Amino acid sequence: MPQRLAQPAAPTLEIPVRDGGISESPAQQSPRCPERPWWRSGPRTPAGALSLRRPSRWRARWAAFLIVCGTPVAVGAEAPVAVALIVSVDVSQSVDAARFGLQMEGIAEALEDPGVVAAMTARPGGTLFAMVTWADRASLAVGWRRIASRADAVAAAAQVRATPRQTGEFTCLAQMFRTIAGSVIPAMPVPAERIVVDVSGDGIDNCTDTDDLATEQAAVLASGATINGLPILVPGENDVVGAGAYRAPGYGLRATPLPQERVGLQQWFEAHVVAGPNAFLLTAKGYGDFSRAIRRKFITEVSAYE
Repeated sequence: MPQRLAQPAAPTLEIPVRDGGISESPAQQSPRCPERPWWRSGPRTPAGALSLRRPSRWRARWAAFLIVCGTPVAVGAEAPVAVALIVSVDVSQSVDAARFGLQMEGIAEALEDPGVVAAMTARPGGTLFAMVTWADRASLAVGWRRIASRADAVAAAAQVRATPRQTGEFTCLAQMFRTIAGSVIPAMPVPAERIVVDVSGDGIDNCTDTDDLATEQAAVLASGATINGLPILVPGENDVVGAGAYRAPGYGLRATPLPQERVGLQQWFEAHVVAGPNAFLLTAKGYGDFSRAIRRKFITEVSAYE
C-alpha cells in the first residue's frame, strides 16, 4: 500500500523592525482560516522550506494566504521605556534666525553627547524623544522616536538640525501646554514610567491670563507629566518681566496684575511653568550658553530619580 506523503509545514513570514524608529502598532492577527491542502497552494516544497526558485505567482499566492489566514508574524515587541522626553522650544518673535539656529544646534549636540547617549540608552527600551516648537501656536517638529542606541541618537539629532524655522509673534505657553496635553502625550507609541516636558524660552506668556495658563498647565500634569524649565536669561531684555508686556489680540484682555516687586524670568518660570514630581529649573546665561544648559538638563532629566 503506497505511503501517504507528509504535509510540509507552512513557512513563517518575518517582518524586521527598522532600527532607530518607532514601529507602528503590533500587527493584529486575523481570525484563523480553515486549513487548506498544501497541494492547492502550488508545487510541492520540502517540509519547513520556502524555495526561492518557485514562480513569482506561486510566492504571491503564499503571501496572500499568510496575510488573509492570519499566520503569526514576528514583529519585535515594543518595550516600554523609563522616560519619555518632550523638548519644548520657544520660537516667538524674540527668537531670530541666529537664536533659532543656536537652539537647534544645542539640542542636536546634546543628543550626540556621549553622556546623554549613555543616560538615554542605559535602561531597557531606551528613551522616547519628541520636540515641540511654539510661538502663536505649537507644532510637533520632531515626532516620537525611540533612542536606544548611539545610531538612534545621531538620527534624532539630524532631524532636529533639519527642522525648518517656525515664525511667530507671540509667546503663548498656554497654547503649547494645550497641544502637549491634547495631542503629543496621547500619541506616545509605548508607555513610559516618567513623562518629562522640558520648556525653554526667553519670555513670559503674553497670550493668556494667569488663571487660564494654570488650567492648561494642570492638564499636562494630569497626564502624569513633570514640567521642567530652562529660561534663557538675556541681559537687558528680560531682566524684569511682566511690566510693559503686550498681549496677543483675540486671547482675552482681562487686566493682568503687575508684579509688586521686581520679577525676573527665572522667578516667573518657577511660579508659572515648573511643576510636577521632582520638577526643577536650570537657567541658560544667554543663547550662547543654551547648548551647555540643555546637555546638562537632558542628563539630569533622563537619569535622575531611578
